[in-house]
Amino acid sequence: AITDGAHDEPWVHRYKDIRNWWLNPHHDRIGGVRQSAASPWVPQSKPIWFTEFGCAAINKGTNQPNKFLDPKSSESQIPHHSNGERDELIQMQYIRAMTDYYAQGANNPVSNEYGGPMLDMSRAFIWAWDARPYPHFPNRSDLWSDGENYWRGHWMNGRSTSRSLSSVVAEICLAAGETRIDISALYGVVRGYHIADVTDARSALQPLMLRYGFDAVERGGVLRFLMRDGRSDVTLDPAMLVDHKEIDGALELVRGSDADLAGRVRASFVEADGDFDVVVEETVLPEEDSHAVSTTDMPLLLTRTEARQTLERWLSEARVAREGIRFALPPSKLAIGAGDVLRLAGDQSDTQFRVDRIEQGSSQIVEAVRIEHNLYEPAPLRDEPVSMRPFQPAVPVLPLFLDLPLMTGNEVAHAPHLAVTADPWPGSIAVYDAPFDADYGFNTYALGRAIIGETQTPLFAASSAIVDRGPALRIKLAHGAFESIARETLLVGGNLLAIGDGSASNWELLQFQSAELVAPQTYDVRLRLRGRFGTDGLMPDAWPIGSKIVAMNGLPGQINVPEGQLGAERYYRIGPAVRTYDDPSYELRNLSFTGVGLRPYAPVHLRPTWQGGDLSVTWVRRT
Repeated sequence: AITDGAHDEPWVHRYKDIRNWWLNPHHDRIGGVRQSAASPWVPQSKPIWFTEFGCAAINKGTNQPNKFLDPKSSESQIPHHSNGERDELIQMQYIRAMTDYYAQGANNPVSNEYGGPMLDMSRAFIWAWDARPYPHFPNRSDLWSDGENYWRGHWMNGRSTSRSLSSVVAEICLAAGETRIDISALYGVVRGYHIADVTDARSALQPLMLRYGFDAVERGGVLRFLMRDGRSDVTLDPAMLVDHKEIDGALELVRGSDADLAGRVRASFVEADGDFDVVVEETVLPEEDSHAVSTTDMPLLLTRTEARQTLERWLSEARVAREGIRFALPPSKLAIGAGDVLRLAGDQSDTQFRVDRIEQGSSQIVEAVRIEHNLYEPAPLRDEPVSMRPFQPAVPVLPLFLDLPLMTGNEVAHAPHLAVTADPWPGSIAVYDAPFDADYGFNTYALGRAIIGETQTPLFAASSAIVDRGPALRIKLAHGAFESIARETLLVGGNLLAIGDGSASNWELLQFQSAELVAPQTYDVRLRLRGRFGTDGLMPDAWPIGSKIVAMNGLPGQINVPEGQLGAERYYRIGPAVRTYDDPSYELRNLSFTGVGLRPYAPVHLRPTWQGGDLSVTWVRRT
């Protein structure tokens, strides 16, 4: 600061007392000389907007809220005295402090000029909310190169819905009817917590206590929640210990059995910053030969780093806590209570013990377990992007069911085919079915994106025995392309199409030799073979404009239908396989099939003859 001795107004770069700046007149400084006349600024004439305020989610971020980490920037710095670790609690506390402070009238006075507050909090914008969709940002490093900056950055995406640990504990206690609580010493961020069953408050608090490392103790009729931080509350003089008949000597040392100690711990949890899958993490002590495993389910939303840090703390804490002490204190030491951390004076090893249980009588018996204060400092682990399923837009698909005759002889005779298209193509299509519209089971996957189109000209009936050289059939495709083929390829089954009205069983099979592109995705097909594989019996006088076209090129595969269920209606849901069948992108169909592949072709050469009084009919069967 440059002090102005004449007016006692220090010049301070950037930092301002905005309340005094807003309340008082301003004076220009021309050539470094303060002008006696006030500037045109009218005190309290307009509100102040915070166009940016925020704090990075980094250790001690409030020391310098404007600092950020970005390896590609020359301005990349961590705040003063920060260890550089991720810390979303300090970000939450910064925003809470700012908003609570200016919510108080004494800190945000009302203007005499316009009747509103000095700071317009409706125009206070937290830095930063990113337009890129969370959690694809920050995890999609193939799209965005700055994703690694998120973990210790200013972003609010994915963080704005987090709750403070103290508020969650208070809500559980209040729901149980307990109002005599003290949560002032609880610190932590809860991203998500699910209580699945109706349970008591103790059971609801247990997963939080394990994850965040805090205890609940009763002091003076108040339930106090204390973080396990390993800091000594009391230094106890060994001379204060008293003899008690239940204790062997003044100080009894206790050590648990190694056989009762698990060599590894395992926990399942919901993974944060990703697709919210249930995952499992495991931690093993170094040089541990024990095969005992302690497992737990945590209905909490955690990052893998947080889960590993928690498991390492559990395992180390359990190993250290095998050692404990037991002693008696006189009534003058009633102030010592459960949860206090003790250190014995004169102990050169600086060993600490946490009081776990006190039995009060003529003297109080104290049971305490050994702790080490460094156990409660989270291990410095690196955050890593979460592997995510690719984003699949919720776009509908177009399914066409085709109950068709045998074409190669390798098909399941009674099973219908399914052709599916979509734009954009979701990659894989799943089919679910059920006898009624509920409790669906998986049926099959569609093999690929079928070539589906609509006719733009009518197709009139023609002989099935010779090549149809009539007018071109114009077809508009939704996807794919047609191509012309040689006559020999046509005669061995090439360019096979199905044309129909979209219902399951009304399809004619035809082939074509020539395809001419006449407009985008639009073809004129000529030199057709009609009524293939016995479908001449289904050929109408004309297929109208708007009839459906499906290329039978191997992509329309068959679905699973038990032969015994032919003729029975079933419900089908068809949609992107990466989404569940109740997603809005799934198409619902209610269909029954007759098993056209089991049906013989229409007979030919029908000949009736009279034999006496009987009519005899003969025909030639086609197969």
